[in-house]
Amino acid sequence: MFLYNSFSRKKEKFEPLNKNLVKIYVCGITAYDYCHIGHARSAVVFDVLVRYLRFLGYEVKFVRNFTDIDDKIINRSRQEGVSWAEIAAKYIQAFYEDMDRLNILRADIEPKATEHIQDMIELTQLLIDKGFAYVKDGDVYFRVRKFGSYGRLSGRNIEELQSGARIAPGEKKEDPLDFALWKSSKPDEPFWDSPWGKGRPGWHLECSAMSKKYLGVPFDIHGGGKDLIFPHHENERAQSEAAYDTTFVNYWVHNGFVQVNSEKMSKSLGNFITIRDILANYHPQVLRFFLLTKHYRSPLDYNLFALDEAEKGVKRIYQMLHDIKQTLETKKWTNISCPEEIKQKFLDYKHNFWAALDDDLNTAKALGFLFNIVRLVNKILTDKKNKKSIGTQTLLEQVQDFFKQVSEVLGMFEKESWEFLEELKMSQIKRKGISKDKIETLIKQREQARKAKDFKLADSLRDELRELGIEIKDTPQGTRWDVLG
Repeated sequence: MFLYNSFSRKKEKFEPLNKNLVKIYVCGITAYDYCHIGHARSAVVFDVLVRYLRFLGYEVKFVRNFTDIDDKIINRSRQEGVSWAEIAAKYIQAFYEDMDRLNILRADIEPKATEHIQDMIELTQLLIDKGFAYVKDGDVYFRVRKFGSYGRLSGRNIEELQSGARIAPGEKKEDPLDFALWKSSKPDEPFWDSPWGKGRPGWHLECSAMSKKYLGVPFDIHGGGKDLIFPHHENERAQSEAAYDTTFVNYWVHNGFVQVNSEKMSKSLGNFITIRDILANYHPQVLRFFLLTKHYRSPLDYNLFALDEAEKGVKRIYQMLHDIKQTLETKKWTNISCPEEIKQKFLDYKHNFWAALDDDLNTAKALGFLFNIVRLVNKILTDKKNKKSIGTQTLLEQVQDFFKQVSEVLGMFEKESWEFLEELKMSQIKRKGISKDKIETLIKQREQARKAKDFKLADSLRDELRELGIEIKDTPQGTRWDVLG
């Protein structure tokens, strides 16, 4: 398996420090608002990475933190007139609700910043003792210029950084480039006691302290969105390596940005889209699938057309799985074998799927091979001769087994096919503003018209359903309906 390392700026063969154990730390949310689609992308990317490493046979120790004290949390608490702790608890709970709907596995360890203040104080003191940090009127700052390779992760140099650096009012830094490890408390702000006075930790400090506590240094993979490379991850690396005199992380893995209709997502532009906004109208598996349709390092453009296309893709795969299940349940097989070229194509597509994931977790390419299998299976199921052969039965069972592995890795296609297809229909008609009762009433009226041989009325009711976006099909088991897409 190869992973792109943001530090070396190239794909590298993945070799964990411990042959059987992979240690991963991913920066979690700052708990002051509902999660948006950017959070969803990062969560899905690293969920698939963890799932795939476990599928490959590794034991994975996965840590994802919560920032539960921060300026944004304090500001939100003032706006809502409740404590900062209540704000953090509310949005951590909301995070779990959103992630559960997206089928994101819980991390093995999910530390909160406020539960590790002593660890941060100890790390800060270590940096002071080694001359990498200094105290100014209750604030503690990191000396950036003393850390010789600062900027190596983000590809920035000191001169470039210096030209844009400023000392904000109230700061007492030695150098504009220095960053805060500990902030003295302001009136009416939460605080903790420290050797330098009452205050709270800087944002960058918490991840260094918590990753060291639970994973040690160095560890294998540090993940997050590209927006975290600078300054957050650059500062993490600097303070950790300065403190512990060793490499902090072996592989830095970052996912790309999400844009909305080709624009950067922001509240000021009015295009800030939460996970809840999307799931109010689309099935969670559709959103998860959409987030896997581009390589994780590429930018991803969110728009309704792309989401609708993802919905069609998920439905095609579930429909294939449903058709396979129904075909296998007939158990009317002959001794005719399935053509070798069809069996070989399936094996090739299956191999290429795993090869794509081995190549820097290329889910976009991997999904392409899944659709090749869908086309292959649909071709088999429409061929009357091959459909009933014993060889075909074996192949379809192999496809089922393969998709069980796929679901384990991608966190998709785990539901019973009929259950998902029914849920999808409910999601689609809700979006169209149509009730299930209305559809079933029109279908019943049509069935009555047909029994009465009033075919003009029956045709009229079919047309009315079609205008609503509903397609019907008459079968020996009765009338079936689906949403036109």
